[in-house]
Amino acid sequence: MQNQIIDLLLTGLIDTLLMVGSSAILAFLIGLPLAILLVISSEHGIYPSKGINQSLGWIVNVTRSVPFLILMVALIPLTRWIVGTSYGVWAAAVPLTLAATPFFARIAEVSLREVDQGLIEAAQAMGCSRRQIIWHVLLPEALPGIVAGFTVTLVTMINSSAIAGAIGAGGLGDIAYRYGYQRFDMQIMFAVIAVLVVLVMFVQYTGDAISSQLDKRKA
Repeated sequence: MQNQIIDLLLTGLIDTLLMVGSSAILAFLIGLPLAILLVISSEHGIYPSKGINQSLGWIVNVTRSVPFLILMVALIPLTRWIVGTSYGVWAAAVPLTLAATPFFARIAEVSLREVDQGLIEAAQAMGCSRRQIIWHVLLPEALPGIVAGFTVTLVTMINSSAIAGAIGAGGLGDIAYRYGYQRFDMQIMFAVIAVLVVLVMFVQYTGDAISSQLDKRKA
């Protein structure tokens, strides 16, 4: 019985890691450029554009305002078109990515906005191009905050993956729902909770450690 529980939890953990990992990579690759565009196109940015800034801000705000469960159901047709099914680990990756991307974009935007304006002005005075300012000033200075923000995003995605699992996506959420809720097996329920707590603590600790290492103010 004990071995069966361990096997069950390992399978659920692997599914959760695949679900969150694939979505997190896509959210980072889409969300960070989105954050950069929001910052540089703002009124005091290095490439001010009211139209671009307002359009991107509107898209981000609308996407963030939809609760994950509703978003997941609403995206079933799109999920079927992209993945070929509306159930399973890879099907959940679509709504997870779309939910996490604007969330991370806003957090990264805050970190980028906190970069000292004096550094940007100094780079401009030295004749640096906009691309050079982004790569050599904005991103390096904001990197600790971006990493910390991505850590928060990962933790949120782990929580969302449990919700997704409860409606057919697999992973630890699916195990908790099928065994803990439908069969009232509290042993498995508490085991799933313990695994989720350890996973979240590991992600948070790792993210905090990396962010601290990158923070020049603590060097």
